[in-house]
Amino acid sequence: MHWIAILFAAIATIGTLSSTIFLALTLIGARRFHTIAGEQRRFEESLADDQLPTVSLLKPLHGMEPQLEENIESFFRQDYPCFEILFAADHPDDEALEVVRRVSARYPHVHSQIVINGEPPWPNPPAYSFSRMAPLARNAILVTSDSDVIVDPDYLRQTVTPLLEEKTGMLTCVYRGLSTGGFWSLMDAIGMSVEMTAGVMVANWMEGMKFGLGPTIVVRRDALEAIGGYAAVGQYFSNDFVLGNFIAERGYDVVLSRYIISHVVPPMTFRKMWQRQVRWAAGTRRSRPLGHFGSGLVYAVPYGLLALPAFFVLHHPVLGAALFGWSILNRMLEAWIIGWGVVRDRECLWRPWLYPVRDMLGFAVWTASYMSRKITWRDGRFELLTDGRVRMRDRDGKIVEVEATPR
Repeated sequence: MHWIAILFAAIATIGTLSSTIFLALTLIGARRFHTIAGEQRRFEESLADDQLPTVSLLKPLHGMEPQLEENIESFFRQDYPCFEILFAADHPDDEALEVVRRVSARYPHVHSQIVINGEPPWPNPPAYSFSRMAPLARNAILVTSDSDVIVDPDYLRQTVTPLLEEKTGMLTCVYRGLSTGGFWSLMDAIGMSVEMTAGVMVANWMEGMKFGLGPTIVVRRDALEAIGGYAAVGQYFSNDFVLGNFIAERGYDVVLSRYIISHVVPPMTFRKMWQRQVRWAAGTRRSRPLGHFGSGLVYAVPYGLLALPAFFVLHHPVLGAALFGWSILNRMLEAWIIGWGVVRDRECLWRPWLYPVRDMLGFAVWTASYMSRKITWRDGRFELLTDGRVRMRDRDGKIVEVEATPR
C-alpha cells in the first residue's frame, strides 16, 4: 500500500507540474496571439475597399439546426465590397434549403447559389460538398465554414486580408462555444473555448500553424490545387486538420486569424456529448498521435484529485490538499486567460469554476480515445481507421471503394 501511495503521489506531482508548465505556455501563446492580431488589424486598416479581393463562401448544409436562420443571415450581412455565397445539400428536400431561400430573398444584392450534391461518395461529406461547390465558385479565394457558426459583419474583412500576403496559402480561426441550453451543451461549449483554444495558442507559438480548424478555413485556389483539391482530404476524418498539413507541406504559410468564430452548440444528452467528444478525440489521436498522447499531461484536476488520497496515506494531507487546490486554481486561471482573454467567452469570465469540471471530463474523454479500438458513426456506415482515414460501407455492410484519392 505504501509503494502504491508513493507511485500515485509521484504521478500526481508530475501531472501537477506538467499542467502548470502548460498554463505558462498558454499565457505566452495568448500574448503572441494578441501581438499578431495587432499586426493583422493594422494591415487591415491600411487597405481601401478597392484593394480587397472578391471571395466565394462555401457552406455545406445538413438539415435543421438551432438558430440556423440567424447563422446563415450573419454571412449575408457582411461589410465587404464583393462576395458570393454557395450552399450545398445532399438532397433537394433538405429542410435547411428553405431557410436559405428565405434569407437570400432578403438580400438580393448578394449573389447566392444552391448546389445539390446527391449522396456523398466520399467518407467525408463536407469535403465532398466543398469539391462540388469549388468549380462553380467565381473567385480565387474560397471561404469555407460550417452551418452551425455565426459571425459579425467584419468577419470577411478580418479573415480575407491576410491572404493578400503572397506566401500565405490558408487561414483559419479559433472559436468560442455558444451553448444553446443544458449542462452537457455547456460542457461541450466551454471545452471549445478553453481546452481546444489553449492547445492552438501553444501550437501556434511553438511551431506555427500547420493545420486548419473546421468552423472557418480561407484558402487560395492555387494553394488548394497544389495539393490536388478537396479530393486529397476526402478520405480523412479530420479533413480540416489535414488540409492545413498538406498546404503547409507545399511551402505555403498557414495563418491564424485574429477573428473569433461563435460555434453554436445544440442542446444534447450526456450520451450524445460523450460520443461526439470521444469521436473527435479519436480523430485527433490518429491525426497527430504523439501530440495527443502528450496532451494527457496538460490536464490538472485529475492529478490534483489523485494527490488527495496519495498524500493522505503518506501522512502529508496538507500537501495533497495544496496540490488539489492549485489544480482548481490552475484551471480557473486558464479559463480567464484563454476563455475570456482570447475568445471572449462570458461563461469563462463569470463562471470560471465550470472549467475544472470540464477538465475532469476532458481527461475522461482522452482516456476513452485509447480504449475504443473501433470508432463508427451513422449506423456503422463510417469507420475511423488508424491512419486518420475513414472507411465507408454501404447499407448492406459492404466496403465502398472511394473516388477521392490521397495526394
